[in-house]
Amino acid sequence: MDYEALLDRILRRVDADAYLPLADVVDEDQRVALDEVGLALQQPRIDVDSLRARVRHLHSQGAIDQVNLYSALHVIAAHPRVADLEEAAAMTARQEMAALRLGGPRLQGNLASVERHRGVIAWTQGNTDVAMDYFSRAFERQRSAGNLANVLACLLRLGAEADAQDLLRQVRGVFPTKLVAALDDMIQRDPDLSLLRVEASP
Repeated sequence: MDYEALLDRILRRVDADAYLPLADVVDEDQRVALDEVGLALQQPRIDVDSLRARVRHLHSQGAIDQVNLYSALHVIAAHPRVADLEEAAAMTARQEMAALRLGGPRLQGNLASVERHRGVIAWTQGNTDVAMDYFSRAFERQRSAGNLANVLACLLRLGAEADAQDLLRQVRGVFPTKLVAALDDMIQRDPDLSLLRVEASP
């Protein structure tokens, strides 16, 4: 796969979308429930069956919609201490169908989540060029710090540090302060982005 062509596509999007508002990855009314799932996955011990049951309960109570139900189930399955990638892929396929059925103004954001989840599966299996393609699509659908961070991580894993640095400089020049600050925070915390930390300094 020609990652340079993907990078060119991303850079064109950066130029075209300068100063667009930061896209939220999750609607505020569902964030609390999904944050609960994220917190559970950070605990030393993960009771997978109980957590999956909790996610389904949150959906049944209306705390998360069907798209985020399958997204959360993917996140659980793809977690390194669960590593059930076939289940993760199945949940991503269901998430895509749910997103298409729901449609509406959140369609592009929901499909960006689908692309991101597919990228995670490819990344986990060591298919970095495939992961970058998915993460690039996610970024094209939804300009967010998380989607940019995934693209940068792929570039670094592919040994394209100069391209990652160049992309980061361009992002800093055209995107809103809020998005750049969120990306800088990810760079400071994510070991996959550690080579960019000198660039993250004010």
